[in-house]
Amino acid sequence: MLPRMTAIPDLTLNDGSTIPQLGYGTFQVPPEETADAVQAALDAGYRHIDTAEGYHNERGVGEGIRASGLDREAVYVTSKLMNGSHDPDGARRAFDGTLEALGFDYVDLFLIHWPQPRSGVDFVETWRVFEDFRADGRARSIGVSNFAISHLQRLATSTETIPAVNQIEVHPFHGNEAVRAYGRKHGILTEAWSPLAQGAVLVDPVVTAIAERIGRTPSQVVVRWHVQRGDIVFPKTMSPARMGENMDVFGFELSAADMAAVSGLDNGEPGRIGPHPDEVN
Repeated sequence: MLPRMTAIPDLTLNDGSTIPQLGYGTFQVPPEETADAVQAALDAGYRHIDTAEGYHNERGVGEGIRASGLDREAVYVTSKLMNGSHDPDGARRAFDGTLEALGFDYVDLFLIHWPQPRSGVDFVETWRVFEDFRADGRARSIGVSNFAISHLQRLATSTETIPAVNQIEVHPFHGNEAVRAYGRKHGILTEAWSPLAQGAVLVDPVVTAIAERIGRTPSQVVVRWHVQRGDIVFPKTMSPARMGENMDVFGFELSAADMAAVSGLDNGEPGRIGPHPDEVN
């Protein structure tokens, strides 16, 4: 039996809606296993599921939510636009496809997955289509993913809507501090993908020493580090036990010294495990 968890807090977005701070990420969850994994996450207490057209598992996400018996309104669902669909007509078709695959008539949050600044399609035009999705209610909030400061500045000077979130690579080895600071200044919440650096940070001596001293697991230390920084975080696991472990981070706090020690692992750009946003086209 999973331990009883403290409730996951909600954060308020710049459009006035709220979003659960901890979610279940489905990146690299095989499509045929997604429904069961999502149902297990919801059984464990998660109420925020993050997927994308590019993960090829949106259909399983919808099936898992329906199998859970929870009302649609009880689960916050995020998805993202496929990279090859940035032209306005392509974005509209792709969004229709996302809703069809999920089996829902709306998503809580829809993101531009990558800015692709050298793709030949201007992400500003894509964003204007996203504004339409929000206006017609099929995307209750809209945001971006993997946007650098220069990309966010272009949206700010060219459109009327500030992204609700920016989902970027963030973990102790790559804190992405400049982009996070820009978001804080402009009311854009940061969502952290690959929050455990694909597991690499869990064997770091700084993290393991803190975990041993406070009687927590390394993953709990790192997820708690994210939470205390104010980010939205999506640890991914297929194990129900690990799902519960990753959720059990709201009943303790890291000291200022421990927070500083984990933050001190930041290697800047060399700490990335994924590509720089300007390199994805």
